[in-house]
Parts: sequence; structure tokens; C-alpha cells
Amino acid sequence: MTKVSKIYFASDFHLGAPNDKKSRQREILIISWLDTIKKDATDLYLLGDVFDFWYEWKYTVPKGFTRLLGKLAELSDLGITINFFTGNHDLWSFGYLEQEIGLTIHRKPQEITLQNKKCYIAHGDGLGDNDKGYRLLKKLFTSKLCQWLFSRLHPNSSIAIANYFSKMSRTANGNCEVQYKAEDKEWLVNYSKEVLKTKQFDHFIFGHRHLPLNIKLTKNSTYINLGEWINYNSYAVLENGNLQLLFYKSKYDKALNK
Repeated sequence: MTKVSKIYFASDFHLGAPNDKKSRQREILIISWLDTIKKDATDLYLLGDVFDFWYEWKYTVPKGFTRLLGKLAELSDLGITINFFTGNHDLWSFGYLEQEIGLTIHRKPQEITLQNKKCYIAHGDGLGDNDKGYRLLKKLFTSKLCQWLFSRLHPNSSIAIANYFSKMSRTANGNCEVQYKAEDKEWLVNYSKEVLKTKQFDHFIFGHRHLPLNIKLTKNSTYINLGEWINYNSYAVLENGNLQLLFYKSKYDKALNK
């Protein structure tokens, strides 16, 4: 019999938030999901903000997440290709995840053909007019000088500062990230439509938005936002070119594929 081959997508685990207890519970759930997919996965795409904060010093990485990192290393050792797209919370990867875990790191949107379908894949931060302000902030985050200065801080201080601003950001946003804004007000949907004006893609797959969305852009093009694992436990799977948005052990346990 021919083995069923599937490609899985997930994002926005935000491990570390809002506290250690809830993060550990979520990590165990994610590992349970990873165990279910390893039997038929050929590729796994993690589209950013896997960690609520991640920064690699030369000889140090943030403590915690041992179970997830070990499971990802196991999947990689089994031959499953794991693509990690840096998000706005975990963009400071400088070699550890590649060398120790076996991940392939992507820092920019990728245009790739999967199962004969042309896919546009990205975390989603900094795309579209809605994120103009963030694009300026990202230049600061990715500045070699700023990274060098941040690395000079002791991890006890720098992680405390990063966690403070991460929590402040969520407090400022309130529930706006998880409210559907109508198709014409969804900035990543509008961004996808602009891309389609010059190039055809079968699937646009993003994270960042925190809301599971499956929107038909045209007859031959679909937009998927993967949602997050704090509330939804949502993910996508590509099988025989068909992309579905699904939920793992969640009250939202029916696919949004109408």
C-alpha cells in the first residue's frame, strides 16, 4: 500500500505565555498533536511565534520548551522536514534551532510548490498597509547593532524586559486580534489579493492573525490563516493538493471548509 503523505502547518503556539503553568499545559497538548501527525507527515511548517519570546545568545538559549524541542528533534530524525518561519516574537534565531534540532529557518515569505499547488507561505507580520508601523519596528529588531547591544545584557535582564513588552503588547491589543473584521478589512486577505494581481497562487498560508480563517479569494485561490493554540488549537493539512483548516481537541473541532 502507498503511504499517505501529508504536509502540516501550524503557528502561534506562544509558548511561555501567559505563565509557566498554562504554557506547560499547552506544550503537552502540542506534543500530543505532533505525535498524531508523525505517522503520515512528510513536512511540517511552523509559521512563527512558536515561542512568546526566543533569543539565542552565543552560549545560551532561553530555558524551557524542552519537551517541544525534543519532539521536533525526534520528528527531524525520522526524516520529516521541518520549516520554521520566524515570527515577530521569535525572530532572533542564530543557528541553535538549525544545528541542534534540525530545523530549516525562513525569515521571509516563501513561494513554493507543494503537491503540485503553488503556495505563498509567511508568518504574516509586516505585510500589507496595516503593518506599516511594525515594519519600522522590525528594522530595529533586525538591526545588527541593536542585536549586539541586546546580547551584551545578562539574559536575566534581557528576558525580563522582553517578557514585559510582550505582555504589554497583548494587553494593548485586547481582543482586537481575534475579532473577524469582514473580508475587505482583513489586511492579509487584501495583501493576498494584491499579490494575485501579478502572480497566481493556489494557497496563501499565514499565521500572525490569531484567528482561524478559510477564505476563498478566487475560484482557484484560497487564503488560510492558521489561528493560534491559546484558544483554538488550529492547524492546516495539505493532502493531495487539498488544503483543510482543522482543530485538535478543541471546542472548535469541526473543519472550517465550506
